Amino acid sequence: MSPTVPATERTAHEARWSALLRAHGRRVTRQRLAVLDAVEPTPPAVAEAVAAGVRAELPGITVQSVYVVLSDLTESGLLRRIEVPRNPARYETRVADNHHHAVCTSCGRIEDVDCAVGHAPCLTPSDTHGMTIQIADMLYQGICADCRAASGAAPETNPTASNNPTQKDGV
Repeated sequence: MSPTVPATERTAHEARWSALLRAHGRRVTRQRLAVLDAVEPTPPAVAEAVAAGVRAELPGITVQSVYVVLSDLTESGLLRRIEVPRNPARYETRVADNHHHAVCTSCGRIEDVDCAVGHAPCLTPSDTHGMTIQIADMLYQGICADCRAASGAAPETNPTASNNPTQKDGV
């Protein structure tokens, strides 16, 4: 977390992360706190950006150590890893809901898309194969409004966009 953040906010932030780490059976370490602080303000964050943020607080940490912490925090449920085709994995702290993502295939921008229907999971599979489905992970792909404007292309008409307030930029 940036040194410009007021001490009271910094302490509250650290206390919240510490409590979550303990609740997930993890020891509270400076590395874990620094990684969580680096991921939270810029989701979804790539590992290299997280490493740069962590180095502001812990200059000696290696990129490999950041990857190990990211993996551990993902495994424990404190982070969510987002896999986007032809892009590096990204991480976010928004894990307590069943939201999805829209990615611009031109610039790579990723936006959260809240669940489109009632409760988790949002999608009902045609066959569960005997599984109890807990999460539906959906990736919408399209061209964002900024990239469409930059290319001079007219906005695409999407008949479901006007009926679905959770869609962003027509994707």
